[in-house]
Amino acid sequence: MKVFVAIVRRVVKVIDKITGNVALVAAWVILPLIFASVFEVVSRYIFNAPTIWAYEIGYMATGVNFLLGSAFTLRERAHIRIDLLYSRLDPKWQSLIDAAGYILLFLPFSFWLSYRLGIYALEAYNSGELSGQSAWNPLIWPFRAIFFLGFSLLSLQAAAELIRSILVLAGAGNTSSGGSSHG
Repeated sequence: MKVFVAIVRRVVKVIDKITGNVALVAAWVILPLIFASVFEVVSRYIFNAPTIWAYEIGYMATGVNFLLGSAFTLRERAHIRIDLLYSRLDPKWQSLIDAAGYILLFLPFSFWLSYRLGIYALEAYNSGELSGQSAWNPLIWPFRAIFFLGFSLLSLQAAAELIRSILVLAGAGNTSSGGSSHG
């Protein structure tokens, strides 16, 4: 049993590491967003020459940042929550509530959504679909592929959180990541 728990903990640690590394990438995506926004403002209001690409770079960079950072936010337990009662519960009860939420609600939805987003990205790739949002009109499949990647990573991190909760329920001790409060 100890070997199994050690392997499971190692898997959770690897998922946490992947999530952290992807979050670093997400953080750096802010730089192109800032550049595009500043460039557009200067071009539009100082030179009266708006760009055809800044709007799309802006919404795409924001989406990439949000989606690639969502798994990290889950890992750190930083999503908005109302925990008037939850925070007062024993760690085992918190883990039971977390496990039930992941099994019954979060994981089925996130795995289904990841699957659908993967299909959506493949369809955009196969058809050569363009964004249609501006005159720039870039290919949209890379953006949709990042949606798929972001939700897949969120699903993977949710599975790690479920495992973490189950280990706490099984009395396997503290398996918390940086921001986790139970265990």
